[in-house]
Amino acid sequence: MSDPTEPQAPSVLIDDEARVRTITLNRPEALNACNEALYDALTEGLLDAAQDPGVAVVLLTGAGRAFCAGTDLVEMASRVMDPDGFQEGKHGFLGLIDALTAFPKPLVIAVNGIGLGIGATILGFADLAFMSTTAKLKCPFTSLAVAPEAASSFLLPRLIGRQNATWMLLSSEWVGATEAHEMGLVWKLAEPDELMALARSHAEHLASMPISSLVACKRTITEPLRPEIEAARERENQAFIELLGGPANLEAFAAFAEGRKPDFANLPDGA
Repeated sequence: MSDPTEPQAPSVLIDDEARVRTITLNRPEALNACNEALYDALTEGLLDAAQDPGVAVVLLTGAGRAFCAGTDLVEMASRVMDPDGFQEGKHGFLGLIDALTAFPKPLVIAVNGIGLGIGATILGFADLAFMSTTAKLKCPFTSLAVAPEAASSFLLPRLIGRQNATWMLLSSEWVGATEAHEMGLVWKLAEPDELMALARSHAEHLASMPISSLVACKRTITEPLRPEIEAARERENQAFIELLGGPANLEAFAAFAEGRKPDFANLPDGA
C-alpha cells in the first residue's frame, strides 16, 4: 500500500531540448487515463509552452505501455453517482480542449501504445502524428452510451473521411496502426523502439525554424477551422449531457464495475 505522506509523482513529465518541449503523460499504472489532475497538468503544460519564447514545438507522448486510456472511468463514474461530492479540477476536460484548440505552435504526437477516447480524438488536434506499429486506438463512446468529444465529430471526418470517422466514432472497435496510417489518422509509423527518435527528429527540424513563422503558418491552417470546432463541441457537449446518467450510460458503468459486457438490449425503448 502506498504511503499517503509520500509525494505523488507528477501527472506529466516535462523535458526541454533543442526548443522542443516533450510532455509525457505520467500515470502509467492507470495506462495514463486522464483524471482531473492529469487534465489540469496537461493543460498547464500546453499553456506554459504557448507562452514560453524558448519553446518552438511540443511533442506529446505517454509513459509506459499506453499513450492515453481516455478519461478515468472510475473518476467519471463517481462524478455521475455523486455529482455534489465530485471535486472538479481547475481546467478539466473542457479546459484541455480549449488549450488544444488555441495552441499556436506545432503539436507533434507520438502514440506509443493504446489510445482510447481522448487518447484517440486528440489526434484531431495534432499537426503531425506518429504511431508505434504495436499501438491501437479506440473511440469507445457508444459502448459507454455517451456522445463523441473534443470536436471529433467534425475533425475526424475532415481528417480521415466520413465513413472511416463513422466507423471509429460509432463502432467502439479497435483500429490498429496500419489501418490508422491508411486512413490518414497518423502520418508515419515506427517500430516501438524507434518511435520517439522518429518523432523527435521531425519535431527538432520544425523547431529549427523561426517560431514567428511556425506560428503564422499554423494559424493560416487552423484559424478557419475554429468556428467549426466550437460548433461541434457545443453539439457534442449537449448530447453528452443528455446521455450521461441515462439508463444506457448507467448500465455501461455498472458493467465496467462488474467486469462484464454491458447489455443494452433490454433497456427502455430509445435508451
